[in-house]
Amino acid sequence: MFILFSLCWWSLTGVFGAETNKIQSVLVMDGDSVTLQTGVTEIQYDDDILWTFGAEKSLIVKISNEKQIFSTFDVPDGRFRDRLKLENQTGSLTITNITTQHAGEYQLEINGAKLTSKTFSVSVYALLPTPNITRDCSSSSSQQNCSLVCSVVNVSHVTLSWYKGNSLLSSISVSNLYNSLSLPLEVEYQDKNSYSCVINNPIRNQTTHLDITQLCQPCPDQGLPLFYIVLIPSAAGSLLIVSVVICCICRKCRKTALTQEEDRTDSALCKPTTRKMVRSFMIVLQKDVLQSV
Repeated sequence: MFILFSLCWWSLTGVFGAETNKIQSVLVMDGDSVTLQTGVTEIQYDDDILWTFGAEKSLIVKISNEKQIFSTFDVPDGRFRDRLKLENQTGSLTITNITTQHAGEYQLEINGAKLTSKTFSVSVYALLPTPNITRDCSSSSSQQNCSLVCSVVNVSHVTLSWYKGNSLLSSISVSNLYNSLSLPLEVEYQDKNSYSCVINNPIRNQTTHLDITQLCQPCPDQGLPLFYIVLIPSAAGSLLIVSVVICCICRKCRKTALTQEEDRTDSALCKPTTRKMVRSFMIVLQKDVLQSV
């Protein structure tokens, strides 16, 4: 009976003394450092700690507190060279200057009074480029609208979006393959709203704000927007009317000079000072019309 009781107690101790494996997701940006925590405040005297990497479980850290062994190892391709740092008190592992080559699973095993195992799934995100907004002259639904394209190149695990203020207008995503993304947008030339193009991943984002005044200029082969088309004929018509009036006055002046009529009104119009005033008026009017265009 004593032997049977001892065996049962040993089995229960083995079951409840082992901590089940927990997978923790860790997100980090390219070039940053990340620390994988063991979860213990201090390594016990008889604890042995192993850190392994990848599906092959390549050994990268071995700690034996009893034998005072604190060793780090590189993998055959040398990706961990000068990047692994150990916390001797807790056994936590820090990876410095991390890159996408260091993404993957890291396994922790602590053998001591109880068996503890953990798995860390590390995802490394590349630095985000700044979205580029350009004018698209090949596509436009109306002469009153300005067609734009927001684009980024060589990206993965990101979402590209257009916002009007804080409201999402459209978005497109790319998964694990490095690709280029582009997202179109149409706005009116006189639109006063705030627009922005945003690229983001689960960690960070980059934003480019749209300047409609700067980008929404007429395309070389598209002609002018509608409000220009309406305004220019109006200005031309005004100049034509002024020209006709001046021509009539000048003809009247010449007729008056030839016939030697002494009509006071005509004489006043024919005075050099009067003609000078008319010319000045015409020049000022032309400047005002051109400025309005």
